[in-house]
Amino acid sequence: MQIWVDADACPKIIKDILFRAANRTKISLTLVSNQLLDIPASPFISKIKVPHGFDVADNHIVKHMQKGDLIITADIPLADAVINKEGVALNPRGELYSKSNIKQRLAIRDLSTHLRDSGVNTGGPNKISQKEIQAFANALDKFLVMGK
Repeated sequence: MQIWVDADACPKIIKDILFRAANRTKISLTLVSNQLLDIPASPFISKIKVPHGFDVADNHIVKHMQKGDLIITADIPLADAVINKEGVALNPRGELYSKSNIKQRLAIRDLSTHLRDSGVNTGGPNKISQKEIQAFANALDKFLVMGK
């Protein structure tokens, strides 16, 4: 099992939780981004810098992930691709995407995109809350315990 992170938009606090978890559990953690990242020195933590471009990091993750890998992402289409490839997708706010909820999330995303494209100000996501950080840490721990 490996953990992949769609790292460009992943909050620093979530990356810090993942760094500690990788070192504690000795599970491989790979951050994929199109910008330079600072990561701690660890045999369990690596980073991959991909070229700039639409969905380049997402495509890299999907191409290299294996069944059962955990992918950390807020990107709904990436989460859908991960689920279709029998991986596990966890949002940095602690929501586990699944076959039973991903199509609804895609529909809501598509509606929001349509509204924004029509000129409606839908606002962006709120700043990550302490409750969401704790929900993420709990979901990650639950996955790591089950995955071993």
